[in-house]
Amino acid sequence: MQIADFYISPARPEQEFVYAEHLSPSGENLAMVTEFLYNRHPDIFQKIIAKLKHRFPGISNVDTKITEEGRVLVRFKDGDFQDPFLARYVSDGTLKMFSYLVLLYAPKPHSVLCMEEPENQLYPQLMGELVEEFRDYARRGGQVFVSTHSPDFLNACELEEVFWLKKERGYTVIKRASEDEQIKIYMQAGDQLGYLWRQGFFDGADLR
Repeated sequence: MQIADFYISPARPEQEFVYAEHLSPSGENLAMVTEFLYNRHPDIFQKIIAKLKHRFPGISNVDTKITEEGRVLVRFKDGDFQDPFLARYVSDGTLKMFSYLVLLYAPKPHSVLCMEEPENQLYPQLMGELVEEFRDYARRGGQVFVSTHSPDFLNACELEEVFWLKKERGYTVIKRASEDEQIKIYMQAGDQLGYLWRQGFFDGADLR
């Protein structure tokens, strides 16, 4: 099982080379895992780059380099510039999406993946594609749990995929969106889950 709550700052600096196949829960070993994919699984790495380029059109390539001091550099090439940028200089959103792709396309996926608020640092327009990436991961055999406070993320989810927690008489119970008749009727009429959440139709989900 993997629990992921990525932080951008620890993933930016160059790291001393240590063999790693999977991202750590906070993502600080991104450079090492990128180097592993870049050299050991170039087909998977190219798939990751193709998806990153689609979502961030300015990015034309990503590669890694091990310095003489034994540190791993992750370099992002922008088509408008001759020299690549190190990871420490790219945007939070670019680095966050790249981290998710590195995690989700690992050669040996986790059987259970738990994600904490993946919407942080990402444009709302990317939520639909991120949900589809998690969905594809589940189709390949991994079970995915995502906690979110993003209506945009929720809008991209199917009725059967959404649960929420509610306190009842001192206990916490799990509610299924697919078992709420009112939510089902609105969804059948073309509404979206994120909008219904904003309007208060997720009973008990807004209690603080």
